[in-house]
Amino acid sequence: MDSRTNTEDCLGWAATDPSGVLSPYKFSRRPIGSEDVSIKITHCGVCYADVIWSRNMHGDSMYPLVPGHEIAGVVREVGSNVQRFKVGDPVGVGTYVNTCRDCEYCNDGIEVQCEKGAVSTFNGIDVDGTVTKGGYSSFIVVHERYCFKIPNNYPLASAAPLLCAGITVYSPMMRHNMNQPGKSLGVIGLGGLGHMAVKFGKAFGLNVTVLSTSISKKEEALKLLGADKFVISSDQEQMKGLSKSLDFIVDTASGDHSFDPYMSLLKTAGIYALVGFPSEVKFSPASLNLGMKTFAGSITGGTKMIQEMIDFCAAQKIYPQIEVIPIQYATEALERLVKRDVKYRFVIDIENSLK
Repeated sequence: MDSRTNTEDCLGWAATDPSGVLSPYKFSRRPIGSEDVSIKITHCGVCYADVIWSRNMHGDSMYPLVPGHEIAGVVREVGSNVQRFKVGDPVGVGTYVNTCRDCEYCNDGIEVQCEKGAVSTFNGIDVDGTVTKGGYSSFIVVHERYCFKIPNNYPLASAAPLLCAGITVYSPMMRHNMNQPGKSLGVIGLGGLGHMAVKFGKAFGLNVTVLSTSISKKEEALKLLGADKFVISSDQEQMKGLSKSLDFIVDTASGDHSFDPYMSLLKTAGIYALVGFPSEVKFSPASLNLGMKTFAGSITGGTKMIQEMIDFCAAQKIYPQIEVIPIQYATEALERLVKRDVKYRFVIDIENSLK
């Protein structure tokens, strides 16, 4: 590898302060190592994490910050020891780009739970000590372990949201056996994550009920996404009618909400999986104990499960509902995401707009 490639400029869009406003930014990617893959990014999904860290909402943002951890693209170069990929392969990268590769979780293929902490795709510390920069950029260099094969017949724009929104709901659904045909699933919140939970639920043969505070989503939940029922969660009569009727609930709502009313919808031994991040979780012990219920938390998933999910989506022809945008619209897209004005995932067309 010559030094020209090593110091190649990468073009990205970055937030430079907590206003979160994005603007063009040039930086260098680390040289490609023997087990690394260099990927030309064609598409990047827009996740609420991009809002959080571009605006320093957790107080740990390192500027300039290039967001984006739902990455799809094409391999442009591989290191000398790379086994699984070749130039031209369609690939994806998700929420993390490195782990210790030695703890029990890494050894089990659940790298996202790495004991030493997974290295985030952006705003993390990379192997060379630099700050990781995400997918709102022209290319990325990643160890092959954290890259995923995207089947040739699956559109790259659709693949991008699978790498966070998709796996975040698929992972707890699989872990808690929420793939049993004929059982009933409740999905709380119908955004980027919730709409994927509905699609997976239907693909698994479940009876799916969408629980939302917004009546405006009823038509799409039932007609576009194929949910079986739509319930306004603030309507006590509707909620009462659902009492003890659900085997599973996937809660994707990040806003603060009461948990007891939703817990009452679970059957005996029902399972409630929380993937959102409200400011607190509070419910009566009776809601949990009297019906032998399980309340579980989850984040994204390990490498094995991510690949399994991508292959499942390709086989079942499951595609996220996306709105494709140019990079120049990214700041506005983040603002619309805060207002929940997206159906259901923005995807940036990096290849055709980042010049």
